[in-house]
Amino acid sequence: MSTPPEMPTPDTPQVLLEHHLKALRLPTFLREYDKVARQCAQEKTDFPRYLLRLTELELLDRERRATERRIRQARFPVVKSLDSFDFLAIPSLNKTLVLELARCEFLARKENLLLLGNSGTGKTHAALALGLAACQRGHRVRFTTAAALVSELIEARDEKHLLRFQKQLAAYDLLIVDELGFVPFPRPAPNCCSNLSANATNAPRFWLPATCPSTSGPRSSAPNASPALCSTGLLITCISWK
Repeated sequence: MSTPPEMPTPDTPQVLLEHHLKALRLPTFLREYDKVARQCAQEKTDFPRYLLRLTELELLDRERRATERRIRQARFPVVKSLDSFDFLAIPSLNKTLVLELARCEFLARKENLLLLGNSGTGKTHAALALGLAACQRGHRVRFTTAAALVSELIEARDEKHLLRFQKQLAAYDLLIVDELGFVPFPRPAPNCCSNLSANATNAPRFWLPATCPSTSGPRSSAPNASPALCSTGLLITCISWK
């Protein structure tokens, strides 16, 4: 005698819906669909508008998560924004230009930036803030120091994967190199950096020296910095700190 099939429980559609939303990787749909359905029922909102609300919530949440992921992958030592930058402390700094750079249009133009100035004048803060703005606008960013970058290049060369590491660097939309000219580089650095320079025009770069004399106007190289890094032709736009 066969066993009669089990009758579906009343919550079977909900269980299946939640299963499918998980499979489709729609966590915001899964979290919000019931609450939004009740709101739309109270407001007598039609079905297309109900779906529109859910899709908008999903897209906003997905964008937020993607931004947070880019910020984590950028490896910022600390997250800083221009909102907390004290422009009044550096009256010679062109605030309008810095805010314009935060729109990240220089990346689309394949332009590069060089920040020059004395120690403690906010260059790293500004670089971190511009890097954060780039992450928020969908760009892939990597933050490092000049010493750490050279160390990684030498290590990659010694382990026979220098070319692969250089390609990984070239994949970033924005590479922020802090403390350029702050620490002397070891002897193998020029050879590794010159190889990086050969591919440097494939993607924009952002070189940030830490302690250099203030200057004004565009420069193609930075005083006290590694000649190999400065010969890349990437130092196009300069912001002067005093």
